[in-house]
Amino acid sequence: MVGVFRRSLSFPNKPTVRSSPPSKPRVSHHTRSISLPCRSHPLISHINHEISQIKSWSSLDRHTTAWITDGLSLLKDVQETLADILHLPQSQDSLRNRPVFFENLLEDLLRFVDSYGIFRTSILCLREHQSAAQVALRRKDDVKISSYLKSRRSLARDIAKLTSSIREPKTKYNHCHVDILNGSYGEAELASVIGDVIEVTVLVSVALFNGVYLSLRSSKTTPFIGFLKRSEKRDKNGEGIEELKQVEEKSLVGLSKKKNEEVKILAKKMMEFENSIVEIECGSEKVFRGLITTRVSLLNALTH
Repeated sequence: MVGVFRRSLSFPNKPTVRSSPPSKPRVSHHTRSISLPCRSHPLISHINHEISQIKSWSSLDRHTTAWITDGLSLLKDVQETLADILHLPQSQDSLRNRPVFFENLLEDLLRFVDSYGIFRTSILCLREHQSAAQVALRRKDDVKISSYLKSRRSLARDIAKLTSSIREPKTKYNHCHVDILNGSYGEAELASVIGDVIEVTVLVSVALFNGVYLSLRSSKTTPFIGFLKRSEKRDKNGEGIEELKQVEEKSLVGLSKKKNEEVKILAKKMMEFENSIVEIECGSEKVFRGLITTRVSLLNALTH
């Protein structure tokens, strides 16, 4: 008798997992890389901080000798930092790629240097006249005091002209387009900083030139006020510098008829006037030298 065997199917305790087909590779969407600097150069951040300090200084509008000299000191720092930035190889390359911007900057710096040079000469003349006037005051010499006032008015007119010579700089950032895809971000950043430096240089210089002019001019003279478009709405530019305004023309007229006590008070004010002029002279001298250094750095960028 033949036994009948049934075929059995043997299953494992756990079903065998069928290996899944290899997954499709994730589609990579290639995006064109934008070349940006990881971070700005420390000098750029530093000069931006200095520029913001000048703008804060301008908002105070105190019109004292201390206020003017503070502004000049801040401007000197900005010019020194800009000179350091212009020494950087990447800055020199960027400027060479912008020949028009480069030439405009050179011209603006030359205009600033010339203006501060004329201002320094005028201030030196004023100091000389001031010393002679103090002697004339003690002697109640009306003739020499009259000559002093005439010289003072002439110097005021010379200083007034300086404002119009710098109020419209050629270096402006509004015409610079930031083309990041073409890798010109660094160039635009440098152009922006330079444009801001030119702007605050005009800001401080206008405050200086107008302040001295309006303090020296005759009260009968029609005010000449040159200013930036952004500050046209402000009338405070007509205030002059407090310490310089203490010695008014009318107070020096008719010395021979004044009492000795009045003359002593005038002599004290004249001394304060001279001290103020000395402080302003020192501050403007530093800015003058800083502007020369900046322009030399710019010329070096052209030759290297």
